[in-house]
Amino acid sequence: MTTTHTRPAHTAKQEWATGLTAFAAVMLFLVGLLGIFRGIMAVAEDEIFVTTRNYVFEFDLTGWGWIHLALGAVAVIVSMGLLKTSTWARVTGVAIAGLVIIANFLSLPYYPVWSVVMIAISGFVIWALCVVRRDNLFDLSEEGSSRSR
Repeated sequence: MTTTHTRPAHTAKQEWATGLTAFAAVMLFLVGLLGIFRGIMAVAEDEIFVTTRNYVFEFDLTGWGWIHLALGAVAVIVSMGLLKTSTWARVTGVAIAGLVIIANFLSLPYYPVWSVVMIAISGFVIWALCVVRRDNLFDLSEEGSSRSR
């Protein structure tokens, strides 16, 4: 005797929720990757960045490089968890994107246009992760295994 497993049909709301989570995962991956590159540039070559005097949050550029490098590495790891629609990754993704916004705001005088772009992208990541409810997501790994049967 065989039993058939029925899965509920995917609604448009579920499709949008999964799409937004995938969008957030890809954007967070890009934010992380670009943060890693920015961190490497700041640690390796201090002449690339413009420095301003008398800035309230003035730190050593190498220190900012290590901060961006660490945040970028964590963002890349969290983005991989977002592709598996993990709850821990959604919460951590919002936190990391928030920290990226703060770090880019504080390092605004060193690379202003780039900082504004990173703040905007991180804002989209936070929006995409917060607008989707967990019950609207479906696991993409189950979707692939059901098609192969």
